[in-house]
Amino acid sequence: MAGKSTVARLLAVRSGVTVYHYDYHDARGHNDRRIARRVALGEPATELDLDEVWVHPTPEEMAMKTLAGFPDRFQWALDDLRALVSGHPIIAEGWGLRPELVAPIIDSPRRMVVMVPTPEFRDRQVRELPRATSLGHRVSDPARAQANRLARDRLVAEDAVRTAHQLGIRVIAIDGSRDAAAIADMVADHFSPYLPARDRKE
Repeated sequence: MAGKSTVARLLAVRSGVTVYHYDYHDARGHNDRRIARRVALGEPATELDLDEVWVHPTPEEMAMKTLAGFPDRFQWALDDLRALVSGHPIIAEGWGLRPELVAPIIDSPRRMVVMVPTPEFRDRQVRELPRATSLGHRVSDPARAQANRLARDRLVAEDAVRTAHQLGIRVIAIDGSRDAAAIADMVADHFSPYLPARDRKE
């Protein structure tokens, strides 16, 4: 597999950069802010029933809700990054780092790259990664929940690609034909002006 987190970890080992994993922090350290946001919107403080999240909505409704939530969550990530002290360049990775949110705060489109899985690669992830099928018995209709999630993820990814192209940000499609090391080479080459010399390709 050659996902964003794997590539970021390889760059950290090879070049000594510090990596910020958006998904990890969003799922753990941001929960208090997530609850406060729900309360401010008049929503229940507790999590919705998983059927209400994954089974009953359409993928389009799920994608719209996900995209609408990214701006607030991005601010939480920025707070994390402002507090992150490192003597090395920092690479932030994660699906919530959207092109339209990142572009206004960077001085060049080259400071960002969008990595998106092809549908075939995503299907392979679902088959091979246990966490990709983790809903299981927690919903009334696991097959529909999984189909909804995959369709939502496709719509969210398509939106990222569309926006990246509009903003002149490079898109790398992950189709499984290259291993993680090869993808890391591509990303390191893209970021070469900002990486320590030992990870630059001469």
